[in-house]
Amino acid sequence: MNVQIITDSASDLPEDLVKKHQIKIMPLMVIIGEEEYYDREEIQAKELYKQLREGTMAKTSQIPPARIKETFMKYAEKGQPFIYIALSSGISGTYQSAAIIKNEVQEEFPNVQMEVIDSKAASLGYGLMAIHAAELAENGKSFEQISESLHSDYLTHMEHIFTVDDLEFLQRGGRVSKASAFFGGMLKIKPVLHVDDGKLIPIEKIRGKNKVTKRMVEIMQERGVNLQSQLIGITHGDDLESAKKLKSAIQETYGSERFVIHEVGATIGSHSGPGTLALFFLNK
Repeated sequence: MNVQIITDSASDLPEDLVKKHQIKIMPLMVIIGEEEYYDREEIQAKELYKQLREGTMAKTSQIPPARIKETFMKYAEKGQPFIYIALSSGISGTYQSAAIIKNEVQEEFPNVQMEVIDSKAASLGYGLMAIHAAELAENGKSFEQISESLHSDYLTHMEHIFTVDDLEFLQRGGRVSKASAFFGGMLKIKPVLHVDDGKLIPIEKIRGKNKVTKRMVEIMQERGVNLQSQLIGITHGDDLESAKKLKSAIQETYGSERFVIHEVGATIGSHSGPGTLALFFLNK
């Protein structure tokens, strides 16, 4: 029996790839006003961005523990091994909850192989991990082989480079000060950030959107490996045009041909806002 790959909605995987690779998606919660929504199931990214542009505030919370247990039990009862690749523990408490629930399920089904992995990543940073793991499972690789590949190739080498269109959304989440957000917006300064050990780290500030895109491509050369052949992820906050421009620049510069491009979903988008542009690739 092939290993079942599970991830969650903040992985921002396109639906066609989810179906193609039979990846199980568990939804985080998006909170708008007094209403709670299952991400991807009850609210889609475009509706979120519409409300954010109208001034509505959005928050998020982890996957309900009952939903995690229901999913794990579904596969454990069938004796099917599974690996859950979770949103970074530095961003959400979902990983910790899932690890506790996994131990509970393991006690009841001690002979079923199961693992919960802290991706230390966000968006397609771990969406690409899920695709890689699912492809290995489709090719008949064992539980141990898939786990080893994730730990050795992806968990320590997944690079996130991204920018946001409006610093206010990062300020709301405590990522930048209110003053920095105000003056950044006034001066059209765009931050370039990355994720290190699951935490958001600023790299530099650049004035102008076109210069930011150029700098993101340059950082790929500084940090990336085998850029021509690897699968590269690009996500955007309701700004497909910018994502396509970034893809074209990468193709022209490095000859890359394998891309996954998708919208930043409602979970991550609640904190990054419209106009976000993010790039994911394996580093040196």
